[in-house]
Amino acid sequence: MGQAREVMDRLTEAITTADPKAIAELYAQDAVAVTPDGGELHGRENIVGYWRQMTEAVPDGSYEPVHSYEVGNTAIDEGIFRGRNTGPIQLPTGETLPATQKEISIRGVDLATVDDSGHIVDYRLYFDEMEFLGQLGLLPPT
Repeated sequence: MGQAREVMDRLTEAITTADPKAIAELYAQDAVAVTPDGGELHGRENIVGYWRQMTEAVPDGSYEPVHSYEVGNTAIDEGIFRGRNTGPIQLPTGETLPATQKEISIRGVDLATVDDSGHIVDYRLYFDEMEFLGQLGLLPPT
C-alpha cells in the first residue's frame, strides 16, 4: 500500500467519525476539491467546512467500499455512503433546511492526489446529486 492509499483510507475514517481536525491534517493548505454540491473549493479551511456540513447533516454516516485503487500518487475509491439525515442541510445559497430524518444510500467515486509530504493537494468527489436530493425528499413531485 502506497502513501496515497493510506491517506485516502485515513480521510474516509476521519469523515465517517466526523473528525474535522483529522480531516484538516490530511489536506494541504492550498488544496483544491471539486464536489457535485459544493463546486470547486479552494484551501483547507473551505474543504473542511464542506465536510463539516456533510457530517453534521448525516452524523451517523458509514462507508462501504466497493473498489479501491492506487495509481502513482492518486488513490481512487468507489463506495456507498449510508446514513440518516438527522442534522440541518446547508444549501449552496446559504439557506439551511431542517433535517428530513430520511435514510440515504449514495454510490460515489472519489480521487485524492497526494504530494510528497503526505497531504491531499487535489480531491475530486462524484455522486448523483439528484439521487441524493430525491432520497432526502427534497425534489419537487414529478
